Amino acid sequence: MRAISTGAGAADALRHPAVRVAAFGMLPLLLLLVDLVAGRDVRLGPLMVAGPTFAAIFCTPLCVLAVLAVALPCALVAATANQQMDTTNFPVQLSTLLLISAGSVAASAVRVRGERRLAASRWVAEVTQRVLLHPLPRRTGPFGVASLYLAADEEAAVGGDLYALVRSGHTTRVLIGDVQGKGLASLEIVGCVLNGFRWTARHDVPLLKTAGEIEAALRQEVREQSAVTGPGNGPVGRFTAESFVTAVVVELSDDGRVCLVNLGHPPPLLLHRGTVTALAPTAPAPPLGLGDLTADGPVVDTASMPPGSTLLLYTDGVTEARDGSGAFYPLAERVRHWTEKEPEALLSTLHADLRRYSGTRLEDDVAMVALRRPLAGSADGQRPARGIEDRPDDPVR
Repeated sequence: MRAISTGAGAADALRHPAVRVAAFGMLPLLLLLVDLVAGRDVRLGPLMVAGPTFAAIFCTPLCVLAVLAVALPCALVAATANQQMDTTNFPVQLSTLLLISAGSVAASAVRVRGERRLAASRWVAEVTQRVLLHPLPRRTGPFGVASLYLAADEEAAVGGDLYALVRSGHTTRVLIGDVQGKGLASLEIVGCVLNGFRWTARHDVPLLKTAGEIEAALRQEVREQSAVTGPGNGPVGRFTAESFVTAVVVELSDDGRVCLVNLGHPPPLLLHRGTVTALAPTAPAPPLGLGDLTADGPVVDTASMPPGSTLLLYTDGVTEARDGSGAFYPLAERVRHWTEKEPEALLSTLHADLRRYSGTRLEDDVAMVALRRPLAGSADGQRPARGIEDRPDDPVR
């Protein structure tokens, strides 16, 4: 922990404008020192322009001007030492320094303006994500809850994976899904699916009819948007031709009974005492949006969560993450070692392990939800779990 804190402190120090000005201001000073030591045979005055040029990449326009204020006297001193002040080439060198520095100031201004626009866009995307993906409660009935969301489009900070949880009476309904595609273009579909799920859960629509109600709401949204924008226009309009949503809807009773409807989604994993059981559907069902491709509707499968077990729901961004050799992330094999962890610790460990395994940025969005049924009379089972944000990797313990 000390090493992490020291590294973070050093990184924060390097972001300070005064530190950056000092760092880039040292470049012309070092060039001047070399020029003076090497004598008249080595003339480094023209290289003084490197200070403002490099500063434009990292500094604000005002900081670039501060570096120029150091580089210009250094260039004059170097020219005096090399007896270049009276040469016809010196005005050309000085004009070049000033011209390139002016361009560096302008480039820095454009970069800073773009960074501010990007920061504003990220802020809007993060607010949009919080509006669509309501923060999950720390606890629902007897179950501890934790969630994790990682967008593959890091600049947008939002993607096409979704999850939601609604508590009603003595049951909890959980949805996790994945819109075909990712990024901002999937937001309208995400919002429609989430609103449909929340409506069915709050109106106690039977689990078997939930998928049909969500798909009906989705198709109605498509018709309304197409009437306004025309067929095929906008993110929702393209849904009719090429998009779909895989999903799992889970209903948890407080006594540990589990009912599931799987719509083409990776099966949830039940973790208990070192064993991992995939709750695969007994009959395959098409994803949302493709329900008219088969006459058979979805089925409700049942399972049981014994005390001390954890139900892990996830999207295919987890299992399709690859290492350097192209091998997929073995989720069931990895998680077998962490079946006794509380939800927050479990997802923190998975997050860190997934980042190490993939080694690079994620190719697909990742969403995970963990729900743990406490042991009877366990004090640990009463500790609330927190939702997990995208933050620096936690060490696996």
